[in-house]
Amino acid sequence: MTMSRSTQATEHKTVIKLGGSLLERLTPDFFKGIQQMIESGKRVIIVHGGGPAINRKLKEAQVETHVVNGLRVTPAEAIDIVQTTLIGSVNPWIVHQLEQADIQAVGLNGFDGGLMKASYLDQDTYGYVGQIDHVNPALLYLLKDAVPVISCIGRTDKGQALNINADTAAEKIAAAIQADELLFVTDTPGIKVNGQTVTTTHPDEINGWIADGTIYGGMIPKVQAAAGCLDADIPAVRIVNEMLEGTTIFKEVAVK
Repeated sequence: MTMSRSTQATEHKTVIKLGGSLLERLTPDFFKGIQQMIESGKRVIIVHGGGPAINRKLKEAQVETHVVNGLRVTPAEAIDIVQTTLIGSVNPWIVHQLEQADIQAVGLNGFDGGLMKASYLDQDTYGYVGQIDHVNPALLYLLKDAVPVISCIGRTDKGQALNINADTAAEKIAAAIQADELLFVTDTPGIKVNGQTVTTTHPDEINGWIADGTIYGGMIPKVQAAAGCLDADIPAVRIVNEMLEGTTIFKEVAVK
């Protein structure tokens, strides 16, 4: 099911990606801020990670994982833990916080309505980590009166769960619904260069910072996802902290 901007002209769609490392310090005021966004007429969809919670569960199970190119390597013994933690623990917590702010919310994952169909990114390197092949937004369009809260678990054609990077999932979902803006809410106020937050930038500049090591680790998939959304004509992409302060990324260099 595909819907064009013309058929959704009166609806401003905002995708908010919540970083797992930030979740545990979000305050009720943050969720009230989302309520205000909704009251202003914005359609909000939340995509979330859950790194710290997953780390605790893996440690309890004595399962070791590591990160390659900003992605968590997910061996066979880890994928069930990742799946149950995201879907069974982190997602319900976010739904509850939204409901405490008088926002109706529904928890979802890639299995629901065929929302995120995926295939192995590179099984030899990353294990059970997926790349999204298709997003089916039909279920999201049906949830007119509730905020979808999406865990980043995709599924293969054979029904295997795969761990999806939350930044990438947010990008693909925003593109699929032709969102008006995408906010990456994280524990850092945007992109930092030489210790200072950059207020505005563009993909060419970002690629240079990746090449010289200024941008590294988990920030790489975040900025790459932002650039991907710009290529999909998402008008505004921002990397912000819980106060919604940070970096706005434009498709091209601003004319001065």
